[in-house]
Amino acid sequence: MPDKAGSRIKQRDNRVDEFKPETANCCAATRLNPVAGTLLAFDFGTQRIGVAVGNTIAASSRPLLTISEEKNELRFTAIATLVKEWQPCALLVGLPCNDDGTPHELTALCRRFANRLHGRFALTTLLVDERYTSTAASEQLSQQGIRGRAQKTLIDQYAAQQILQAYLADPAACVIVNADRGIAK
Repeated sequence: MPDKAGSRIKQRDNRVDEFKPETANCCAATRLNPVAGTLLAFDFGTQRIGVAVGNTIAASSRPLLTISEEKNELRFTAIATLVKEWQPCALLVGLPCNDDGTPHELTALCRRFANRLHGRFALTTLLVDERYTSTAASEQLSQQGIRGRAQKTLIDQYAAQQILQAYLADPAACVIVNADRGIAK
């Protein structure tokens, strides 16, 4: 009969590799068995958090809303309401990186936000490279006739939709915040 320490080591060996902060490329991909079902995606910012909802079965997504609360507890209360309403199988958080893949000034804050989401809701939480999502969101809004200052209230939720679409296009290109999905049972 294996001892407790031995079984912990065996569990670690069966996990999918987690993102290592010391990795040179902050948006390095990790192997993943894609999740199936409803997803909530977040474009985290210090002022606002854009939220989008999607479904892996229909491979569809749509902007949902922008959380403009300043206090973290109010932000997480709003997110808890969304999690209860949509009952997602996973949460996606955009991970900002510089063009060359090095960490951005918000990279650490986004990782912390993703870890807090996982801790509060115990859902699979994935980081998705969000380079150029705000640009793509702005172009999408412009095509709908929404330009300039009128985009401010919508840009974050459309960027969250871009993050979700990036995941749907290539689920293996995400970084796993919690690797517990990979433990052999």
